[in-house]
Amino acid sequence: MTPLEIGMVSVVAIVVLVYIGLYIPIALGVVSFVSIWLMRDNFTLAMNLLKVAVGDSVMEYTFATVPLFTFMGLIVSKAGLGADIYGVMNSGFRKVKGGIGMATVGANAVFAAVTGSSIASASVFSKVSVPQMLRYDYNPRFAVGVVAGSSVLGMIIPPSAMLIIYSFVAEQSVGDMFLAGVAPGLLLAAAYVVAIWAMGRFAPAYVGGRIGDDMEFMGLREIASKTLPTAGLIAVVLGGIYTGWLTPVEAGAAGAALALVIAILRRSMSLRDFWDALLETGHITAAILFLITAASIYSRMLGLAGLPNQLADLLDQSQLGYFWIMLFYVLLMIFLGTILDTASIILIVVPLFLPLIEPMGLSLVWFGIVTVVGAEIGLLTPPLGISCFVIKATLNDDRIKLKDVFIGAFPFALVMLLVLILLIRFPSLSTAIL
Repeated sequence: MTPLEIGMVSVVAIVVLVYIGLYIPIALGVVSFVSIWLMRDNFTLAMNLLKVAVGDSVMEYTFATVPLFTFMGLIVSKAGLGADIYGVMNSGFRKVKGGIGMATVGANAVFAAVTGSSIASASVFSKVSVPQMLRYDYNPRFAVGVVAGSSVLGMIIPPSAMLIIYSFVAEQSVGDMFLAGVAPGLLLAAAYVVAIWAMGRFAPAYVGGRIGDDMEFMGLREIASKTLPTAGLIAVVLGGIYTGWLTPVEAGAAGAALALVIAILRRSMSLRDFWDALLETGHITAAILFLITAASIYSRMLGLAGLPNQLADLLDQSQLGYFWIMLFYVLLMIFLGTILDTASIILIVVPLFLPLIEPMGLSLVWFGIVTVVGAEIGLLTPPLGISCFVIKATLNDDRIKLKDVFIGAFPFALVMLLVLILLIRFPSLSTAIL
């Protein structure tokens, strides 16, 4: 077999192995290593490239952001800041039809700015928001759909692990990716709020619910006590990055330290919780860095096979324009999102398409936002929809089936698709503040 044929077979093999349940980094790493060995018939070369992949990936200073932001997000979650923000939002939207759903979106957007995790958001708001909506007679499918849809904001609004992973694959600045994620994340949150209003206006039976007249109105002092800690964290982390006072690594360290101080002052975290946060940080960091290492050798394998260049030549010969290339890319992302998680999609697909995007003079930062939003649609679609599985597992309520979560999330997946089309049509939405 030629190197090109080996490369094509390896990509298919990786997708199949991941789909049948093999751990993603192992599938990427082993298939790539064996493919390089077969292409060059040189085991030593394959070993040397593996060593280079490790040295050029996880040893980079930039990836210190991974454990720091992960630890900050876990501490914030355990400190109960998500519930506080949700309470404030609920007070503000209590007299609006579908108001608790809007409050959930708003709270998720704020929570995303200090956690960067869709899974954490889905877990926290499944416990906080869904029972509240059910108490006020909302349709269970709408209740879980709002949580599932708004949870994806954690992977778009910085700090986001997916933006960090993309920045490595595309060799872009983490700070630039964080800047670019702000406007699209807020746009998606606003689109969700408008969609909930429209559903409440034109499909009230689907939304259900009643006005929360019995909810207590929060005074300014109570609102300040619940929002200032989170606002302070956002100001330190994102404000430090955007003003240039802090690098992403320094911002992660400052945010993690401040989150720990807040948790201690609020007396909301025990020593056991602290230890659990440390252990979970280690597990998540190890998994992400292992994934990045595997992606590094995978990229080198694709380069040796010449597969990205071959794909670029094929599309050039077919004379496909910008519209058709982006249409093909989005459809591919949505399809893969039904069987793979976001990180896998980014690591497998992006190295193939970068050689197509760069010659067209398009911004790789914008392309990263499009990639993450497109891949995040997969968190809401069967059969893999990770956010939907997390919500079902967290609720542990026999009245709500997994099918109900997927059906409830479907309108929000459509809203994401509309926002993705806007981002593709108007790239300045992602790059305006760079």
